[in-house]
Amino acid sequence: MLHQILHELVIKTRGRGLYEFTADVAALLRKSNLGLGLVTLHLQHTSASLLIQENADPEVRRDLERFFARLVPEGDPLFRHTVEGDDDMPAHVRTALTTVNLSIPVSDGNLALGRWQGIYLWEHRNQPHPRRVVAHLLGE
Repeated sequence: MLHQILHELVIKTRGRGLYEFTADVAALLRKSNLGLGLVTLHLQHTSASLLIQENADPEVRRDLERFFARLVPEGDPLFRHTVEGDDDMPAHVRTALTTVNLSIPVSDGNLALGRWQGIYLWEHRNQPHPRRVVAHLLGE
């Protein structure tokens, strides 16, 4: 029988950076008792994003930060939308280049992630923010 659950996760950031929340999603999945299905995650913000990335070497996350700082620098005179500061529009561009939605298969009651994969919220703003992620679990 098909079963579905909708749940909101709140991830409190401390400013720019990648915040792994794989364990939170896995805990929701355990409570759901789904054996086979799909977890869809949706971030309700436009200045942060979601991604699946390596969770073994923290240098990967630092390299991503350095690359995006070069690709979309703060204070670029190109940007006119600076209402909330020099990091405002670059955060929106970084979100546009990544994503706010993820879908992860569920197999045998587990997230079908690779060995070194983790689920991350990527905060693109300098200031701390509480970020809301809607999790939709669907399956049997």
